[in-house]
Amino acid sequence: MTEFAAPILSIIVPVKDEEEAIPDFVRRVSKVIEALPDPAAQSYEILFIDDGSSDHSMAAIAAAHLANRNVRAISLSRNFGKEAALSAGLDHARGAAIVPMDVDLQDPPEVLAEMVAKWRAGFDMVYGVRKDRATDSLAKRWTADLYYKAHNLLSSDRIPDHAGDFRLLDRRVVDVLRVLPERNRFMKGLFAWSGFKSTSVEYVRAERMLGTTKFRAWKLWTLALDGITSSSTLPLRIWTYVGGIVAILSFLYALFIITKALFFGIAVPGYASIMVAVLFLGGLQLLSLGILGEYVGRIMIETKQRPLYIVRDSIGLSDDERADSPGKN
Repeated sequence: MTEFAAPILSIIVPVKDEEEAIPDFVRRVSKVIEALPDPAAQSYEILFIDDGSSDHSMAAIAAAHLANRNVRAISLSRNFGKEAALSAGLDHARGAAIVPMDVDLQDPPEVLAEMVAKWRAGFDMVYGVRKDRATDSLAKRWTADLYYKAHNLLSSDRIPDHAGDFRLLDRRVVDVLRVLPERNRFMKGLFAWSGFKSTSVEYVRAERMLGTTKFRAWKLWTLALDGITSSSTLPLRIWTYVGGIVAILSFLYALFIITKALFFGIAVPGYASIMVAVLFLGGLQLLSLGILGEYVGRIMIETKQRPLYIVRDSIGLSDDERADSPGKN
């Protein structure tokens, strides 16, 4: 294989401040791929996407590239977020099959053998499903279960329970994902939306050995919100129904008050009941405006038409690939 020949298997790896984890990741993944009973063992690439790291992640990748020419990288001009980094990886991956992976090795590379075998059997997408979430805290397990149930209830693009970004994608699936124009990206939802013939592989997720997770509670909440609002307009429709029901009940209550006043006279209005009604309706309006604002904000971002990411530097890319890498429109 020449340096820039299209490989069979591409591993795309978003990283941010992960210099300690990169050498172990390259060693273990390369060993697993090269042991595959498949032509992919001799034709693969590991493509890192440096998402605005402030440490020496690119230096660690450059050292890995010198030892293994299958290692390549692009460096983004700043931190654009994991969804944008994954999109950059899909844009620059050259393989017939593409596998997004986390550098922390919590998704075991040994699962790649089963994924490749099922891909060869005719499946276009092979997604990893965690057998259990024993490595997560109780709160994270509960919130994850709640999110998957909520997303699949609200959206027609159903996400398999406990399936993450770790999956094998056939080239034709990636080609579909690359032409999608939206800026607010929730990759799990886009994977589900794309369709194609899919199957699953179960695995046990290991504990993280090096580095620390970059996904804090607020980022997870934001990602969950992006997932629901990008995949469904049902929250808007729900508040249409809620508003209609409240309007009907208010009309009936007004009719009751008028009837009571006509037949029994006007009673002295109660402060408590007025305050309850005002606070209830005011809270309802603010909540519905907040949901509406989430969608309006996303419309504003989409209409700006800014690039999804900007490439600052690269390792192992050809001149033509560099020329095509200013950003994603």
